[in-house]
Amino acid sequence: MSGKFEQLEQECKNAIEHFKREAARMRTGRANPALLEGLMVDYYGSSTPIKQLGLVSAPEARLLTIQVYDPSAAESVEKAIRNSELSLNPSREGTLIRVNIPALSEERRKELVKTLHKMAEEAKVSLRSHRRDAIDVLKKQVKDKEISEDDQRHGQEEIQKVTDQYSKEVDALLVLKEKEMMEV
Repeated sequence: MSGKFEQLEQECKNAIEHFKREAARMRTGRANPALLEGLMVDYYGSSTPIKQLGLVSAPEARLLTIQVYDPSAAESVEKAIRNSELSLNPSREGTLIRVNIPALSEERRKELVKTLHKMAEEAKVSLRSHRRDAIDVLKKQVKDKEISEDDQRHGQEEIQKVTDQYSKEVDALLVLKEKEMMEV
């Protein structure tokens, strides 16, 4: 029975990590290298992640820089940033690309917070799905007479505790990210 709890824990951790990655990629008023993490660049005919083509850093609160490793890729990196849905306007000086992060309007911040809430709810749906799968395993074990009904009730309580713990973690991450997004 403990093996199923370990699997549930791992599935819940994966859901939390996915939510963290997606939330980190959301734009705030601050420069964050994770903002460009999912960006793909056409590099010699293949789609390559930007972080493989250069060092992305945030030297100032409203500035990202990309030090491109290969000078011939600088134009492609600049073009990929400009054409992304991030609405950013990079400038290039040799192999250094500067990206000023403009302050977000109040309306845009509220839209992003709504999107963040949807992502948090998707993470919670994922957690509930993992909980349901774990409970189904317990029910099958009772049906196959591998465990008693008392063990099933105890197992369901443990599963609920694990699910609640990770659900609270999603809420805490949501509050932190929302606060960061609403900062002017």
